[in-house]
Amino acid sequence: MISAGDFRNGATFDMDGNVFQIIEFQHVKPGKGAAFVRTKIRNVISGAVVEKTFNPTEKFPTAYIERKEMQYLYNDGDLYYFMDNETYENLPINKGILGDGFKFVKENMDVKVLSYKGSVFGVEPPFFVELQVTQTDPGFKGDTATNATKPATVETGAEVRVPLFIEEGDMIRIDTRTGEYLERA
Repeated sequence: MISAGDFRNGATFDMDGNVFQIIEFQHVKPGKGAAFVRTKIRNVISGAVVEKTFNPTEKFPTAYIERKEMQYLYNDGDLYYFMDNETYENLPINKGILGDGFKFVKENMDVKVLSYKGSVFGVEPPFFVELQVTQTDPGFKGDTATNATKPATVETGAEVRVPLFIEEGDMIRIDTRTGEYLERA
């Protein structure tokens, strides 16, 4: 059991038959009245985000989410195939479940497949990936007065904003959570 007073970012709990993950939380102690916990929670199955307040003494059963390391193999239309690294079984996952960060994942890369009671609800790519720039405009000398950036397409087809000195063929490191360029690899 987890009480609302013990909420932390990323914690998961079961409420009304649904599994929720805490995105943000804030303990509020107003001058008048009782304290409460203001949260932003996401339903892990449907993906819906809701803002809700809780009494700090409310208790909920903890929901255990399984994070299984799997290798992304290939896609066939809207189905993406992943291989279990231990049993070598293939698991097809629908494109709608993958999420935004998956656009930085290339074939044969390891990811974490998230499931609750056997039902897959998400795929977590590695936090940082190294990808090759396949297309970008050339930078211009003298254009460095500010932190100027330009669009670049990486080998997975995703578009990233990069500094002007990055050229086609360069390997760059990307944060998959924000989609931002970090550094040359």
